[in-house]
Amino acid sequence: MLKKLLIVLCLGALAGAAWVALKPAKPRSTPLTVFCAAGIKKPVEEIATAYQKETGVEVRLQFGGSGTLLSQLKIAKQGDLFIAADDGALADAKKMEVTREEFPLVVQKPVLAVAKGNPKHIDGLAALKKPEIKVALANPEAASIGRVVKKLLGAEWEALAAKAAVMKPTVTEIAADLSLGAVDAAIVWDSIVPQFKLDVAPLPELAKHEEHATAAVLAYSQQPAEALRFARYMTAPEKGGGVFEKQGFKAVPGDKWAARPDLIIYSGGVNRTAIEKLLQQFASREGITMTTVFNGCGILCASMKTMGDSSNPKFPDVYYACDVCFVPPVAEQFPEAILLTEAEIVIAVPKGNPQNIHTLADLARPGLRVGLCNAEQSTIGYLTRSILKSMNLLESVSKNASSQVPTADFLVNQMRTGSLDAAVVYGININNDKEHFEAIPLPADKAKAVQPFAVRKDTAYQQLSRRLLAYLRENRASFESAGFAWKGDTAPVKSAEIVLPEWLKQK
Repeated sequence: MLKKLLIVLCLGALAGAAWVALKPAKPRSTPLTVFCAAGIKKPVEEIATAYQKETGVEVRLQFGGSGTLLSQLKIAKQGDLFIAADDGALADAKKMEVTREEFPLVVQKPVLAVAKGNPKHIDGLAALKKPEIKVALANPEAASIGRVVKKLLGAEWEALAAKAAVMKPTVTEIAADLSLGAVDAAIVWDSIVPQFKLDVAPLPELAKHEEHATAAVLAYSQQPAEALRFARYMTAPEKGGGVFEKQGFKAVPGDKWAARPDLIIYSGGVNRTAIEKLLQQFASREGITMTTVFNGCGILCASMKTMGDSSNPKFPDVYYACDVCFVPPVAEQFPEAILLTEAEIVIAVPKGNPQNIHTLADLARPGLRVGLCNAEQSTIGYLTRSILKSMNLLESVSKNASSQVPTADFLVNQMRTGSLDAAVVYGININNDKEHFEAIPLPADKAKAVQPFAVRKDTAYQQLSRRLLAYLRENRASFESAGFAWKGDTAPVKSAEIVLPEWLKQK
């Protein structure tokens, strides 16, 4: 009896083991839903299949004209990505607030397609108007190519549309009609021509126009990190970019592929209060890691110079300095900057100002314990030294400098312990502690530090870094609540063209 029971148990265990082994593997995440313009169906299908094979994430594709898909998205309010065939459809999506991050995929041109060898000798708009020529057009209400062509042809569109043999909702449908001989000509994207083995006839009205097919993360995606990861995969030159090129598309280069990129950021210490939480939020949404180094800008620049050139894998992708004066030393690696914020420089004193300090000259009074930052290690120290030198106060105030540290927050901590009577810091350093500190203003023409944000010119994560900049710009309130003045809507400046005032050039 016991022997039979053991046999039954063993058989049951084997059956259970067999069931476990045979049942299908669970997908790694909820499937991604992608609404894609019909004209780029073939490469996107190949890319999605490769992505699923590599990551285990299922990608469900729905194809149609960009206009049709956008109408569906407006009503359904679900999905993860929208791939528009032209810039206009993407702009409409942004106005409707259904999209967020954008990833340009390919550049496309509208062209006049004809059968191989152009047997009807079609050579322009006049030929298309001939009664015997059958023309296929895409519906401008449904397909991007139709809307673009309608705009480019202007008044000529109505006459051409009136005689069109067919008008269909997607570019692939009219290309198929042409390839089957149902029509003599069709206006399509240039990328469609090789797919259907067609030829191109001249049509000057379209010749210089270009559009971008772009993937955008949908605002209501429930898995934005996975959607962003697939978008990065589609644009990576060694992944989706290669598939687009292989299939005759002109791919827009994206970032190097990494399932979980590590973005390296060097930031001056003053910026920490405004950006630390934003960086965490950005990294979580993108599904990436960040190596963030906060320190005095002199130390950061010295660290970069020690690394040699930017081929060092630890060289930062992004540099957010405390002031423009610390951009020229690394202008070769960071040739362009956005002046994002501005911070006031002040004299910090204990509440009630017990030492009756009102000017920089007062810091030279005998017996005062003054805190200054190190001029070689930090922006605030460099600026303080330059200000004092320009006012002939450097030597007299430095005699009272009982502390010279790399960042201003160290000085504030020393003031809290009572070991300093005053310190030259950023107003931001004491902005949230007004119960214990007061700010004495400095001369208006020398009391500002401007914080530039720069992306390394040869970073492998160019697009990711620029999305970070866009994210910071979207969160202006975080900077202003920390005490910064906002400057982030200005145009980029060339790092090599930054001109410092004469008083700041003194050594």
